[in-house]
Amino acid sequence: MTTSSAHAPDDQQRRGAFLPAIIVLAVVVAIVVIASRVWTDLLWFRSIEMGTVFTTQLAAQVGLFLVFALIMGGLVFAGLAIAYRLRPRVRHANLDSEMLVQLRDVLDRRSTLIMAVPSAALGLLGGAVAASASSLFLAWIRATPFGETDSVFGLDASFYVFHLPWWRFVLGYVTFAFVLALLGALMVHFLTGSLTSKALRGLGNVSLAGTKGGLAAQRQLSVMLGVVLLLFATSQVLDRYSLLTTTNHLFTGVAFTDAASRIPAHLIVAVIAAICALVCFYNAWRVRWSVPGVSIALLVVSSLILGIGYPWFIQTIEVDPDEPDKERPYIAANIEATRHAFGIGEVEITDYEATTTVSAGQLREDAAALPAIRLMDPAVIPPAFEQLQQVRGYYAFPSTLDVDRYTIDGTEADAVVAVRELDLASVESGDTWNNMRTVYTHGHGLAAAYGNQRQSNGEPVFFSGGIPTVGVLPEHEQRIYFGERSTHWVVAGGPDGAEPVELDTPGGGEGGMESKNTYQGDGGVPVGDFFTKSLFAIRFGDVNLMLSDRVNEESRLLHNRVPADRVQEAAPWLTLDSDPYPSVVDGRIVWIIDAYTSTANFPNSTRVDWAQAISDTRTAADRLLVGTQVNYVRNSVKATVDAYDGTVKLYEWDENDPILQTWDKVFPGVVTPKEEISPDLMAHLRYPQDLFKIQRQVLGRYHTTNTNTWYQESDIWEVPNDPVAPGQQPTQEPPYFLTIRWPGDTQPHFANTTVFVPRGRENLSVYMSVNADATSDNYGQMRALKLSDTEQIAGPGQTFNAITTNEAVAERLLPFNRQEGATAIYGNLLTLPLGGGLVYVQPIYTQNDASGSYPALRFVVVRFGEHVGIGNTLQAALDQVFQGDAGADTGENVEEEEIDPEEPGSVLVGAERAKELLAEGMQLFIEADQALAEGDLGTYQSKNEQARATMEEALTALEEN
Repeated sequence: MTTSSAHAPDDQQRRGAFLPAIIVLAVVVAIVVIASRVWTDLLWFRSIEMGTVFTTQLAAQVGLFLVFALIMGGLVFAGLAIAYRLRPRVRHANLDSEMLVQLRDVLDRRSTLIMAVPSAALGLLGGAVAASASSLFLAWIRATPFGETDSVFGLDASFYVFHLPWWRFVLGYVTFAFVLALLGALMVHFLTGSLTSKALRGLGNVSLAGTKGGLAAQRQLSVMLGVVLLLFATSQVLDRYSLLTTTNHLFTGVAFTDAASRIPAHLIVAVIAAICALVCFYNAWRVRWSVPGVSIALLVVSSLILGIGYPWFIQTIEVDPDEPDKERPYIAANIEATRHAFGIGEVEITDYEATTTVSAGQLREDAAALPAIRLMDPAVIPPAFEQLQQVRGYYAFPSTLDVDRYTIDGTEADAVVAVRELDLASVESGDTWNNMRTVYTHGHGLAAAYGNQRQSNGEPVFFSGGIPTVGVLPEHEQRIYFGERSTHWVVAGGPDGAEPVELDTPGGGEGGMESKNTYQGDGGVPVGDFFTKSLFAIRFGDVNLMLSDRVNEESRLLHNRVPADRVQEAAPWLTLDSDPYPSVVDGRIVWIIDAYTSTANFPNSTRVDWAQAISDTRTAADRLLVGTQVNYVRNSVKATVDAYDGTVKLYEWDENDPILQTWDKVFPGVVTPKEEISPDLMAHLRYPQDLFKIQRQVLGRYHTTNTNTWYQESDIWEVPNDPVAPGQQPTQEPPYFLTIRWPGDTQPHFANTTVFVPRGRENLSVYMSVNADATSDNYGQMRALKLSDTEQIAGPGQTFNAITTNEAVAERLLPFNRQEGATAIYGNLLTLPLGGGLVYVQPIYTQNDASGSYPALRFVVVRFGEHVGIGNTLQAALDQVFQGDAGADTGENVEEEEIDPEEPGSVLVGAERAKELLAEGMQLFIEADQALAEGDLGTYQSKNEQARATMEEALTALEEN
């Protein structure tokens, strides 16, 4: 018994020493983890030559953390310390509570520690909050004037965009810190007996606590309450300016009720709050809480009356009965600000009397534009790319391809493009560390097909493809180490003479074996030294980086490899377009990404939801953008990411954008001048998709400058639903990149196009495009054709219905619809201004349900007015519509089709179909033989089965004919 008792204190001492050791160890581990993250981030930024972005942000975050942590912690600690210092010398029990007595005893024994710990904790939390506001601070200290003043206070827009958000943050932070300090001081005074329960029940008495300590406590609380009220008064002054960026029932900005009641009300409340603060300061001299109590009650009542009651009265009695006239100048100011903020002030709107009658030779003036009409739908043909260009199962193409332009044999051609990336989910044993990190490191090659051509069997005509890539494109680096599917980090590179381990080209080595490669680029972070390897091993939680012999002195770690993520990390102040696209530029494959500067604080400009504006049947907004509001946007930067070494380049585009100028001053040298964009890169730049979507949404209402039209909503343009994908959400029809000839122009140009319908209707009301060719002097020129109301033109939904119910179309599709397992797939419904009117063009693909099948372009449908034509080619369909002779050559072979201009639907279906099927079957047999030569028995068997089925279908078609 004695021995056991003797050991008890030793056990308690050991346990007491063990807990601090665990705490110290946890702190050390946390510091090591944080340090590894910070240092590896710095190495990553240096690898893309943007170390200044990291160091500037880090310096700002650390500085804000320290300053604001000191403000928060200092104010709270000062409030607690002063309150404790003013404690009465003679204790007073509150409610005779034993627990309160014990708490005061603890406070007296360890007062400094008890006050310092919560102050420090709150300071750390406050510092973290302030550090997250580093972008506000950096923009504030480098703010650039807009040169645009608001219509209410006459202040430059930079005040609302840069200054006001920062000052509101600072004011809110300091107010919160003072409130916490006030509550803390109140708690200490209560614990020490400076404020007794009896005193709290007698707030009107002069000698509230009846002691010198009680009077001192009340004076401290009076002064602190006065400071809080002064801060509240200041916030009321700032709230006046915030009305210009607040959304009311009509728009974002100041309306009549705001100008007549809310702006003066905020000023009046600020004055009342300042008077209340002075009363509190007076109360510190002559303590009589009834006076500040009444004044604060008056402040609350005044705030309710002036902030809610008075505006309601003005709106109901004065505005509502005569709202259009009362709001006219404010609506005009909002229209002007919104059109400027979204860059739609120079839209050229022309009345267009679109003809609906047809005649032979009607498209003669549009001959230059016809060969450029894109028939390959980027959203339909990805399976064809997969089957014809995938090469191996561990490669993949995106679900929606991209549209680009290339000059081939002196002629500019629209193209459908995609890079061949790794799909680790399809790699057998891909989950092993060596395979995932050192073997399957990169994709290979860019596949590109003509947008306006097809083979006789309906397949795309590739001008670039295969591994190694062959075609008409200039020689370029084909390996893809940085791509949209490159979500995992890899280790690449090795010393000279070492055996390569990275899978490079399947079937490209000796004897048809896979060839290997060693990365030779400068991308990524060198991890040859022990220190850097250990830091990344800690960051990724992967000890194999330290143990594997494949991580050598020449190894480079490639991480953060998704192009959009790299640009966002390098320039967090930018908002990125949702559609990065690859191009061959100056001998490299680069990802081109449009980037925007935006704000929700431009004065008097209406806010729109970014995610809602850019979402359509082909684009879903990133979850990080959901709920993001903007009321000013510029395509200020064109960014590129090298697919081989990951180099990030930010090119200045909108040189006059004040937000870009501000961030250029924050991070000098990060944005490359526009003059350094190479001619080859310039040829591939285009008008950004997301910006055009946002602009068309705003234009739906803000195309007019007439305040009555705007208020009455009598001329609202709406983007129609996409008829090709009626069951999807969202259903908004996407804009299309097309080469068009605008009515009145002599030459066609590359454009982004869209259509509008009247709100609640389906007929076409407006056709709009923007010049998307970055090499053109007219780049960015936005024009709209406003159709006459006297003769309705069918909208996309009505046109699609007319196509699907047309007898000639049904007849051509009958062999496929009658076939079990065959499917007709309708491609994008394109709208083009041709022949004095508007022409709809829609490709139709067919696909069977057999394994390995893919959509093949079989027919093209054209509609002009009420006339519908369908043919195996665009030329044939156009000739059907325009009385047997469209008047222009699309460059296609139409000898295969006999056309009776009197009966546009009369065609020889069976023989033509049989010819196509025979060609397709022969191609499948060739592909089967290639697969057998490569030892791919599965593909060989699949291709043979498809070929036999196709040949049988050809025989059936001949018998029916």
